[in-house]
Amino acid sequence: MTVLSASGLRYAYPDGTLAVDGVDVTVERGERVAVLGPNGAGKSTLLSLLGGLVEPDAGTVRYFEETTDADAVRDRLSVLTQNPAEYLFNPTVREDLAYGPAQQDRSAAEVDRRVERVAERLELDGLLSKPPFRLSGGQQRRAALASALTVEPEVLLLDEPLSNVDAANRATILDLFDELVADGATLVVSTPDTELVPHVADRVILVDAAGEVAATGPTREILTDTALLSACSLRPPQVVRLFEGRAGEPPLTVAEAADRLDGTD
Repeated sequence: MTVLSASGLRYAYPDGTLAVDGVDVTVERGERVAVLGPNGAGKSTLLSLLGGLVEPDAGTVRYFEETTDADAVRDRLSVLTQNPAEYLFNPTVREDLAYGPAQQDRSAAEVDRRVERVAERLELDGLLSKPPFRLSGGQQRRAALASALTVEPEVLLLDEPLSNVDAANRATILDLFDELVADGATLVVSTPDTELVPHVADRVILVDAAGEVAATGPTREILTDTALLSACSLRPPQVVRLFEGRAGEPPLTVAEAADRLDGTD
């Protein structure tokens, strides 16, 4: 089933600068998709357009093959922008996590269940009574993600969700993403980080500096096309660069590289 289908999306900033220019996007249920591009390529704007947070100047977005009204499917769709403060506006972290399911008219017991479950999974249970502004940047990022998850969305649109997150919590979040997709959720992640993409996506939508889609395809195909990435002002993952010129497909991650080297010993 197609959960997101965008056609001819175009958006210009108030000063006339084009952020997104004629973009077509299709996302199927259960996919893990990365919107990859350099800083300033309009990735954040594209995610906001797909999530219905911004109205396009041209083009349409259709949700779940049913409607073009994002508000009509808001319970099924969560959008997490780069700024955690946009999601953390209550006196405590607990209240922020509870806000979404409470708006869905869930029972108090169900709201508490969701808050406790997500907080424990993201290691926020010791921070629930704290004011969000007293959290570190990484803690705020996790709390904002948790607030997006307590509504139990079918589709998650996440803009640089691992920014300012330390290595241990990064691993926790990546494991959680895998679990969500295994349970049937759809994940769309925007990032300029080619090192992250193999861990969050099976398919890449590559955006160039002009806000246009330069290519779309399987993660391995895009990340090993060093000329294409260079044309979009991106560096391939380090292991791809290290294995460039060797026989066979280059690995995308350190783990793949270790397996490759073990196999040649």
